[in-house]
Amino acid sequence: MMAEMDPSSLVARDLRVLWHPCTQMQDHERHPPVPIRRGHGIWLEDFEGRRYLDGISSWWVNLFGHANPRINAAVARQLGELEHVLLAGFTHEPVVTLSERLIHIAPPGLTRCFYAESGAAAVEIALKMSLHYWRNTGKPEKTQFVSLAHAYHGDTLGALALSDIGLYRAPYEALLPSWPKSPSPAIDDSGDDPLRQAERAADGLERVLELNADRVCGVVVEPLVQCAGGMRMHSPRYLSRVREACSRHGVHMIVDEIAVGFGRTGTMFGCEQGSITPDLLCVGKGLTGGYLPLSACLATDAVYEAFYGGGPERAFLHSHSYTGNPLACAAAMATLSIFEEDDVLARNRMLAEHLARRLAPLRDHPHVANVRQTGLIAALDLVPDKNSGEHYPAHERRGRRACERAFTRGVLLRPLGDVLYLMPPYIATPADIDQLVDALADSADYATADG
Repeated sequence: MMAEMDPSSLVARDLRVLWHPCTQMQDHERHPPVPIRRGHGIWLEDFEGRRYLDGISSWWVNLFGHANPRINAAVARQLGELEHVLLAGFTHEPVVTLSERLIHIAPPGLTRCFYAESGAAAVEIALKMSLHYWRNTGKPEKTQFVSLAHAYHGDTLGALALSDIGLYRAPYEALLPSWPKSPSPAIDDSGDDPLRQAERAADGLERVLELNADRVCGVVVEPLVQCAGGMRMHSPRYLSRVREACSRHGVHMIVDEIAVGFGRTGTMFGCEQGSITPDLLCVGKGLTGGYLPLSACLATDAVYEAFYGGGPERAFLHSHSYTGNPLACAAAMATLSIFEEDDVLARNRMLAEHLARRLAPLRDHPHVANVRQTGLIAALDLVPDKNSGEHYPAHERRGRRACERAFTRGVLLRPLGDVLYLMPPYIATPADIDQLVDALADSADYATADG
């Protein structure tokens, strides 16, 4: 029988050998990593039996809970058949069926799937496909991409070049090209009409493309919510205006659905709410229900055909060792089956309505600004005084303090500076939503108690 794990020993071993993501490791001297023994449903459990409600879906990936029996069974079945085979020159049933199912639920006109392991890798694929497309079609001068103010699309170099978040970008500036930025359409607390804000930002994109379209391959946007950029939300009208502008100026529209796809905004994909089909669509995170790394870039026939024939120099010479891994594909198909069998989107909309009702009182909190929500994404800003328009200085950030407080109440949150947000798994009950919002409100009180 395996000896019971000593959690303090596990943490000590961790700190000797691991380098954690998005972490100042010195902080672990005061706040050591929390050793998790198991996950079940919406809960994570430590070695002392304390449970934590996973309010952020473990970095936005765990859609249907930890240790979901249907996804477990699908991965176990596949494990007995085929764990992996290279996808260059070979194929297998899970990747073909998954591709058929993705194309079936994607916006019409997306017909080809190219796989990778991470969301950032899917964005890299989209950038390379777009640039290479223009080269293959006789426009090699197109080498730039337009992204939005406050954009974030991943930490690999191509994706990071799209970023407008200095904390992530500045240390690597010497490695990054300087590409045009377009105004964000994000709704703010000014009281201005969201549709007017979207139109104004779209007008700004028009001006950027008028000046740069002959050098631009594509425009990259997160539909409806700029997630890591501060949970900035915008009207679907912006998406339709971007589609119109890209078509008019002859550039690709590239949509990053990695965080917002698969039901998070109330529709399967956020771009559906703008009634548009992009040229390239990136998906990841929730694709496998949080089980295994898998992402994809979906392309139109027009993009695909630009690479078809003419020798290897015209082919898309991009690869990942684990492209189309059968185990990950099996997890993804089980995830899509849950959507089909459980009417998940309808239930998500019901949960979103309950979340909105519970969040409403926080709009009157003196230290909370810009309470906002799109589907099952909700966020607010911690501020010194909501009437002053000021924010806490960087050295007085309150977001981390708030999340530490929530953790003592058995709720896992993670801040974006002084932005607190909720992204619960879809299996959450109204009672779980109540617990999340109660912890959020208490944490806001605690973190801003001294103004």
